[in-house]
Amino acid sequence: MSGTPRGVSGGSDEPRTDADLLAAHVAGDREAFGELFTRHRDRLWAVALRTMGNPEDAADGLQDGMVAAYRRAASFRGEAQVTTWLHRVVVNACLDRLRALKVRRAEPLPDDLEEYGGRGSLASAAGTVDPAEESLAAERSRQVARALATLPPEQRAALVLVDMEGYPVAEAAAMLGCAAGTVKSRCSRGRRRLAVLLADLIDDPGTERDPATARGNQEPPRSVPSPNPPRGPPEA
Repeated sequence: MSGTPRGVSGGSDEPRTDADLLAAHVAGDREAFGELFTRHRDRLWAVALRTMGNPEDAADGLQDGMVAAYRRAASFRGEAQVTTWLHRVVVNACLDRLRALKVRRAEPLPDDLEEYGGRGSLASAAGTVDPAEESLAAERSRQVARALATLPPEQRAALVLVDMEGYPVAEAAAMLGCAAGTVKSRCSRGRRRLAVLLADLIDDPGTERDPATARGNQEPPRSVPSPNPPRGPPEA
C-alpha cells in the first residue's frame, strides 16, 4: 500500500509550510528541501554576502550552510521557526569560514552587484534609477562593506542581522545561538567601532549636535546604515 510520506500534504492546493517541507525532506521527499531553499534563498544570500564581504566567499558560506541544513534536518525540533533555524545554520557556516580563513581585510561589495542576482529589493518599482543616486548608493555600500570587514566576525554578524537586515534582537539571538543581551552588546561595540569610519553616513549633515553631547556625554551609537540591500544569489 503506497501512501504520502509523513509531513507531506497530499491532494491539497495549499502551499506547504516551512515545517511541512522540512518534515517531508526528512521523510524522503527529494523535492522538499529545494523548495524550502528557493523560498528563503534571497534573505539567506543577503546575510551571507554581508557577513562574508564578497560574492565568492558568500557563495561558499551559503553552500556550506545549506549542506549542513540538508544533513541535519532530522535534528530540527521545532523550538524555533524553520527560517530562523536556516539563518542560524548559514550564519554559523559563514562565521566558521571567516575564522578558518582569518578574514580581517576589507573586501568591498563589487560595483556590478546586479551580476550576482536578478531578484531583490534593489529593483526599482518604476523600472528607472537615477544614475547619480545609483552611484552614491554604490559608494555607500562600499564604505559599509569596508567598515564591516574590520570587525570581529561575531560583531559583524550581529550588525548584519539587526541593523542591515532588520531582524528583532530576540530573533537575531536565536539565529546566532546566544542571549539577546549578547547581541545587544555585540551591536553596541560594533557600532562604536564603526562610528568614526562611517561618520559621513551615520551623521546627518543638516543637524547640529547638542553642545551638551559635544564633550563628555557622547550620543549612543546609531545603527549601521544599510544603503541598498543586496539582491539574490547567483543562479546555479
